[in-house]
Amino acid sequence: MSIRRSVAAATVSLVAVAVAACGTQRGEQARSASPPPSLTPRPTCAEPVEVPTVPPSSPVPSVTGTRQKEDGENRDQAPHYAENHAYRMQTSLTPDERARGQASAKLIRRELEKVRQEGGAGEHGAFGEERIAAALNRLGCGEEHGVYVGPGFYSVHTGVACVSGRVAEDELTSEVFGAYAEPQPGTGPCVENRGGH
Repeated sequence: MSIRRSVAAATVSLVAVAVAACGTQRGEQARSASPPPSLTPRPTCAEPVEVPTVPPSSPVPSVTGTRQKEDGENRDQAPHYAENHAYRMQTSLTPDERARGQASAKLIRRELEKVRQEGGAGEHGAFGEERIAAALNRLGCGEEHGVYVGPGFYSVHTGVACVSGRVAEDELTSEVFGAYAEPQPGTGPCVENRGGH
């Protein structure tokens, strides 16, 4: 009996030593592991010379056209609508970021207006991708800014906000918004994903 107790005690001691050693190694590894790298901000482009002032805050518009249950759940949407469409979520912009984005959009529209004045629109009144990309490049907006240009369409992340719109013979538009959580693959952060994740 005493041999069994000795063997059992020795086994328990070995297991305890092994567990303690593993715990020590994990703890040492955890302490020596470097912290995860922080996200580096996107480089800026289309920066206004003067820092724009933040417009006075206005009340947030209420959402209309939806019926709410007493518990707050939306009756008009499928049960897992929010989860299924999370890939379309956008980062929110602070009032300062929105003001800076709008100032950048003004610079971008001014440069793209030059493209329109030069003429030479192609099919459906849209201007060529090369000309739109060259105009954005003159503002310092390149591939590192998520520039995406299609027939008569552009999108760019200025380092602060997304600016996108249309450039055609009869229209020049721009919109300022936050980057998409999961943008359309191959387009940069400012083009809405047309599919899913």
